[in-house]
Parts: sequence; structure tokens; C-alpha cells
Amino acid sequence: MPETVFARIIRGEIPCHRVYEDDHVLAFLDVNPLSRGHVLVIPKEQAETLDSLSDESAAALGRVLPRLCRAVLRATGATAFNVLQNNGPDAHQAVMHVHFHVIPRFPGQSAGGLGIVWRPNPLNQADGADLAAKIAAEVAR
Repeated sequence: MPETVFARIIRGEIPCHRVYEDDHVLAFLDVNPLSRGHVLVIPKEQAETLDSLSDESAAALGRVLPRLCRAVLRATGATAFNVLQNNGPDAHQAVMHVHFHVIPRFPGQSAGGLGIVWRPNPLNQADGADLAAKIAAEVAR
């Protein structure tokens, strides 16, 4: 895996404003935040995308994310938040190391760079049944 800025932060070569750390996870303030209190949550394991992450690191992230979200809400006074996680360049991932953004949201705040447009399409029921069966089989594998 190529060297990333997050690997250097984990090793302490680049300073950060740490908000949480344990054996598997590091969380710190984003240096280019979309809002006050924008936190990045990363596994210490080097993995580019969520699907390549070990179960142990994924579980560690899952345990700490809700706690970090509560802390960000209390510390900032935000009324809501986004948790954003991108996988691969086609999904707008810029740093090729798994990371979650916890982005506090405030009343009246504009999207502030979070330009996601949701355009749902109705699910074709026959295709949905076939696809659900294929995904379920892959999960069981």
C-alpha cells in the first residue's frame, strides 16, 4: 500500500489535534474542516478501503464511532451530524487509507462543501430479488 499522510500522522511524524486514540483507532480534527469540530476517525491498520479492512479493526471503529459522535455533538453544540466514508477514487476518496468523517451540522448552516445530491430510483423487484440473493450468498461465503 502506498504511503499516506495518515500513516505519517499515526507514526507521529505529522502533528494533529488528537481527540481519541487506542490500540486500533486514532481520531483527530480535520485540518480542512467542513464545519467546526469536523473529526477524522482512522484505523491504525493500513487499508485503502473498508472492504479490505480486518474484522478486528472494523469492530474497533464500530465501537468508537458512536462515542466520538456523541462527544462532537456535546463539545460543539451541533444539532446534527454526518458520518461520511468514501471507498475508492470513483467515490471521491482522496486519501487512500480508510477514514470516516464526523461532520457536525448546525441550524441554518449551508451544505458547506458537502455537496451530496440524493436522486433515488425505484427498485425493480425482480432485479432486487436476484441481487439480494447474490449479495446474501457472498456474505455467507
